[in-house]
Amino acid sequence: MTAQPAAVPSDDTTQRDALHTEPATDGASQRDSRVLWLLLVATFVVILNETIMSVAITDIMRDFHVDARAGQWLTTAFMLTLAVVIPITGILLQRFSTRAMFIAAMTLFSTGTLIAATAPVFGVLLAARVVQASGTAIMMPLLMTTIMTVVAPAKRGRTMGNVSIVISVAPAIGPTIAGVILSALAWRWIFWFVLPIAVAMLLVGAWRVRNVSATGQVPIDVLSVVLSVFGFGGVVYGLSRIGATDQAASGGAMPMIAAFVFGGLALIAFVLRQLFLQKRDRALLDLRTFGSSIFSVAIVLMAVSMAALLGTVILLPIFMQQVLGLDPLYIGLLLLPGGLIMGLLAPLVGRLYDRFGTRPLLVPGAVLMSAALWMLALVGAHTSPWYLLAAHIVLSVGLAFLFTPLFTAGLGAVPERFYSHGSAIIGTIQQVAGAAGTALFVAVMSVRSTPLTSTGASMTDATASGIGLAFLVGAAISLGAVVAAFFVRTPATAGDAVAL
Repeated sequence: MTAQPAAVPSDDTTQRDALHTEPATDGASQRDSRVLWLLLVATFVVILNETIMSVAITDIMRDFHVDARAGQWLTTAFMLTLAVVIPITGILLQRFSTRAMFIAAMTLFSTGTLIAATAPVFGVLLAARVVQASGTAIMMPLLMTTIMTVVAPAKRGRTMGNVSIVISVAPAIGPTIAGVILSALAWRWIFWFVLPIAVAMLLVGAWRVRNVSATGQVPIDVLSVVLSVFGFGGVVYGLSRIGATDQAASGGAMPMIAAFVFGGLALIAFVLRQLFLQKRDRALLDLRTFGSSIFSVAIVLMAVSMAALLGTVILLPIFMQQVLGLDPLYIGLLLLPGGLIMGLLAPLVGRLYDRFGTRPLLVPGAVLMSAALWMLALVGAHTSPWYLLAAHIVLSVGLAFLFTPLFTAGLGAVPERFYSHGSAIIGTIQQVAGAAGTALFVAVMSVRSTPLTSTGASMTDATASGIGLAFLVGAAISLGAVVAAFFVRTPATAGDAVAL
């Protein structure tokens, strides 16, 4: 929907921001570029937090005397919050200025980080993760919507290359940073490391960020919010329960089944509600974005890519630690080259997109992603760490060639008035797909390894066999992504904006 500027700004700052909602000109490009770079750095910091705790769960469980079921909630609660909050951001971005949303996001994230660093009990730490995730959920749609608003279509590939650094490198290097910290310090120092960076970004952003898009009094449908909370939250919770190893101790499979049924019904009601509301331009998440076949196929490819990335980020450390017996620092260092390569390639891929378009990048990227998963499907108890390093690098290169074209082509095919909704949909799909990929990989591993241990196989051999089968399933799914890559084309571009 096309938002109208608010007639009466609430304060002088908002009034100044509202005056800058007209299309940017060459004279304003420096301001818009500064806003984009601040958003990029801030988004990198908050997304880094999503995986930085992956190698610290064991230490936290020991310090707070909680079992694995409770410890897993530090990750599950984070994903649940993202899945619940992100769909709401589409409408919030139309009601509030860029500066207001930035301050809200970084305040929530910084507050959650401080609470986590000083948490006296496990429950407080879990609540802190929810607060952190609330800020994280705002940042990504805010960044994507701002880019689509101020960056010229012909230059979006280069800018989306920078976004790919945020999306791919931050989760990839999280375990590495955590491994380095844990090799010398306690787990709380992970949060103390992030906190000053987050506070600095909050202060700089509050000083320098200005509004770059129109805002207006767009109504929020409370029923849609409630349905999205139960729908997306229920599905992500159900996915997180698939790979749980303690289902017998926590009600068997019934909580998982109930979550899927309840969440699925709520999602159906949510979709029907949005189809009704979008006729009056009042939808919380406008589904007319899927009227573009380019956007729809890009979403599918993005889901497979995120599932592959996060599933691999979860399983490789498990394999390296439980099968190869490597310590956390060594594991983090082995995963570091792939993350760095994604970061180095992302700007180059963006420039290649601007020059050659979508398909010449997506097809080889999907092939490389699939090849890496097939390589990982061959792992065994005696696999060399260098083989894992090579496979991870191949996967990183493939994903680097996928993310930038998918973001750019997907959102570029959406009408401008749906940019905020498209950004929110992409963010939601990323979290649901990440949860699905993690759940699928861990579930297949468990289904394979548990019977082997019960028949006398060693834990090392059973885990290696289970992880190999999990990657084999992922590799088979990736073949569909290779086919889908041929159906994403470069969208027609129109309009003038400011390039970063």
